[in-house]
Amino acid sequence: MADMKYILVTGGVISGIGKGIIASSVGTILKSCGLRVTAIKIDPYINIDAGTFSPYEHGEVFVLDDGGEVDLDLGNYERFLDIRLTRDNNLTTGKIYQSVINKERRGDYLGKTVQVVPHITDAIQEWVMKQARISVDDDGVEPQVCVIELGGTVGDIESMPFIEAFRQFQFKVKRENFCNIHVSLVPQPKATGEQKTKPTQNSVRELRGLGLSPDLIMCRCSSPLETSAKEKISMFCHVEPTQVICVHDVSSVYRVPLLLEDQGVVSYLCERLSLPVEVKPRKMLTKWKEMADRSARLLEHVSIALVGKYTKLSDSYTSVVKALEHSALAVNHKLEIKYIDSADLETSTLQGDPVKYHEAWQKLCSSHGVLVPGGFGVRGTEGKMHAIHWARKQNKPFLGGPPDANSTEFNPESTHPVVIDMPEHNPGQMGGTMRLGKRRTIFKSSTSVLRKLYGGVEFVDERHRHRFEVNPELKHHFEKRGLHFVGEDVEGERMEIIELDDHCYFVGVQYHPEFTSRPIKPSPPYFGLLLAAAGKLPGYLAKGCRLSPR
Repeated sequence: MADMKYILVTGGVISGIGKGIIASSVGTILKSCGLRVTAIKIDPYINIDAGTFSPYEHGEVFVLDDGGEVDLDLGNYERFLDIRLTRDNNLTTGKIYQSVINKERRGDYLGKTVQVVPHITDAIQEWVMKQARISVDDDGVEPQVCVIELGGTVGDIESMPFIEAFRQFQFKVKRENFCNIHVSLVPQPKATGEQKTKPTQNSVRELRGLGLSPDLIMCRCSSPLETSAKEKISMFCHVEPTQVICVHDVSSVYRVPLLLEDQGVVSYLCERLSLPVEVKPRKMLTKWKEMADRSARLLEHVSIALVGKYTKLSDSYTSVVKALEHSALAVNHKLEIKYIDSADLETSTLQGDPVKYHEAWQKLCSSHGVLVPGGFGVRGTEGKMHAIHWARKQNKPFLGGPPDANSTEFNPESTHPVVIDMPEHNPGQMGGTMRLGKRRTIFKSSTSVLRKLYGGVEFVDERHRHRFEVNPELKHHFEKRGLHFVGEDVEGERMEIIELDDHCYFVGVQYHPEFTSRPIKPSPPYFGLLLAAAGKLPGYLAKGCRLSPR
């Protein structure tokens, strides 16, 4: 059996420096060489998983096929590498301590004192070695390279056990099977305009003091790294100038793999890790270059209003934004996203801050398309608004007079609950109690627009994350008035997809289609939205769901 190759990506100076994109890009250029690549994200926080975070803490919660609620970087890995990960590809301090404490309670340590070294550090190494061998492709073949991203910043108290684990790990798996990429910041203060290398020198010194010596130093900077700065980093950080890689700000993330490839990262890694790679033109990277060039050349614009609860931080909707970008690229339009806080559209804002209210409505009305994440998947909460708002608008006898249609989430005593919590939902415990992971949706209508966009299939398997659902008892009332439930779950108990009659594209889904969107294969519900917003949907459907070559 061939040795597994491990690439550890660490970060210095500041968090949120772009380790996730760099780790994904390294994986992408290796995969383009024909290697099988997997990825692991380590988060040093004590939470078991990301499921209970506010999106303002760490950005969106990404959901995997097996229902794992994980860090948004795993979404980057899946999109860049086109792989399917599992919950164990996201390792947290909480998971490690929980597994060690469970072993101790079972008596596995036979009366020994359980300590950070060796018990916690051994558990980390065992987890990584075991997970690296799990297949992430449909063919079930074992990966050859594992890219490991260590979250946070070198020097954090939380990440110390992980750094120590990898210090030991480099000797356990042998030098030719392990290398370390350190991502650091090279700031350029406006006052002098000079690139400063001191933060990177200090960061590398700290990492080396902890027993890890970086093989590649990737410098994040606003403009290309000057030769003098590169030579200085090389001299003070104990690496060759060719091992100092510049990752400056670029117009599109699709350019990052190309940037690394141009600076010889593949040839360095092939030599350093003895990777079984032939030097040949790489088809996959050509596709990335085409995508990057196309996105730079787009002339026509399409604007989408993204109405949500967490719009102050775009990372709260990372997968949604990526799915919109993939679809906009497919319809050859440059995307403009207008973020609108849903609270600003409420009549209460009109009384308190009329300027904000009118600005929000002006943004909404001037957009080509409207997306309410939740009606399209991001949160279990906002999505059911389609149904509640529509039921209130109807104000018909079936709702008993006044338009007090509501959700049991907002008003448990509601007399007309259009949205209810699911029977299996456990309100006593918050973590991991939603309806999670990949589930099947059966199409019930042959004329459904969404079914046509999916290619006329009988069913789709998509990822879910919600604890509330549209009240199935009201289904026939809705359908009588033109709001059709065209997709249901396998048992026919859950309403999965709604479409409105006499509307060019009014679609709501219970699942999160954005989680499976890929740059070359956009998610059909998002693709339909962009086609409709660009005025191309009727023509696309008339041609049997084919885009013209142009």
